[in-house]
Amino acid sequence: IQADGTDGNCVTFVLHNEDHTLGNSLRYMVMKNPDVEFCGYCIPHPSESKINFRIQTRGALPAVEPFRKGLNDLMGVCQHVLNTFEVRAPAFPILW
Repeated sequence: IQADGTDGNCVTFVLHNEDHTLGNSLRYMVMKNPDVEFCGYCIPHPSESKINFRIQTRGALPAVEPFRKGLNDLMGVCQHVLNTFEVRAPAFPILW
């Protein structure tokens, strides 16, 4: 959803079947970009499993670019955590 009168630098993305888990971590990653003026999300209603994720950039940078970069950066962080866990987990015995 693009705001009226903008050239794509202010967009609200609707992400279905998502909640605060993705919303807050993605917001953090997107806000690390210095070209992003505003980034936030909301859950329209507790019974709906979707989030409205809004990005507004400075200048002519389209909002979709920091959105993609944020998703890619978040996937990279998750992959790093998974790799670190897989390397170090065998050092701890399972005590059940």
